[in-house]
Amino acid sequence: MDFDFTDDQIALRDAANELLDDLAAPTRVRALTESDAAYDESLWAALVEQGWLLVDVAESAGGLGLGSVEVAILLEALGAHAAPAPYRSTMLAAAVLEAAEPGSSVAQRTGDNIVAVAWSRKPAAVRAQVAGGAWTLTGRPDPTIDAPVAHAAIVVALDEADEIGVFRVELDTDGPARRPAREPAIDVTRSIGWLRLDAAPAVRLGGSDLAEFLVDRGATYSSAEMLGGAQAVLDRSVEYAKERVQFGTPLGSFQAVKHRCADMLVDVEGMRSSVYWAAWAIGAADAEASIAASTAKIWCSDASRRVMGSALQVHGGIGFTWEHDLHFFLKRAQSDQLSFGTASDHRVRLGTMLRTKVDAGTSVV
Repeated sequence: MDFDFTDDQIALRDAANELLDDLAAPTRVRALTESDAAYDESLWAALVEQGWLLVDVAESAGGLGLGSVEVAILLEALGAHAAPAPYRSTMLAAAVLEAAEPGSSVAQRTGDNIVAVAWSRKPAAVRAQVAGGAWTLTGRPDPTIDAPVAHAAIVVALDEADEIGVFRVELDTDGPARRPAREPAIDVTRSIGWLRLDAAPAVRLGGSDLAEFLVDRGATYSSAEMLGGAQAVLDRSVEYAKERVQFGTPLGSFQAVKHRCADMLVDVEGMRSSVYWAAWAIGAADAEASIAASTAKIWCSDASRRVMGSALQVHGGIGFTWEHDLHFFLKRAQSDQLSFGTASDHRVRLGTMLRTKVDAGTSVV
């Protein structure tokens, strides 16, 4: 069995990196973070033009006919550039809409339709009520990435029977579902805001199964971005260790630095294996897709934290400064570590799933 990328997947990866090397170069990312812009509109337009929003749509429906592995490849590239574009949110929302109603998301996959995904560690943060067949949502979910620039939001909430549901809410500049203002956040490459819903009209898309579908993809997509960021930081650390001279010799010649870089490589390769297992599993609707997604989120959250910490040690004092690009990746990783459940949350989820398998007398390996 061949676990490597196909020629087409390698071509997609190379083309994505070539595009982002130009449109999401460090100087461009830094300039955007120092402006009032919430995302890079020219970069977003280029992604739309290149068909990135349609990568997992069948060719017969006007898409590229690829799948979730290819989406993960693109997310890894975006993470490797700390690219300021609302791609992850919009693709996750599109996958949820497609699962709820096949074929419904294709026409909505345009650059003019940015959709955020509001998921809370405590589903009761948002309550759903129904009257006369019409649903409304009230509450405040966890801070939501891309909400300040979104036209709609996918929201996970609890209904009056304490059952989980997934809803779509249209956002506007005022009213019961107001598009939030951008809040100060540790990750300056993406906008984040508090959705405040006050009896906001909503459309119910599905129940607990769709919510699990959302978590699986949210965890996998976040992990793919963390993988890209960790690989970029590893590459930068190795180059710095080769170039930086300390006590008359290259920094990389010191055993402690070698060990740091070797440990970072082990972590990154582990991240890569878990991410693409999860990406394949969710695309194939494999029975262990949820196990794979939680495994990826656990490993990538922990490993990215170690990689970022080691990168700071290799770079020394310069790595802590605003003038160095390292902090963009470190802060973005910290944001992704919290998205769609922390490593601790997914350990509990994974343990519950494995316990069920044990109780049923089936193998967990």
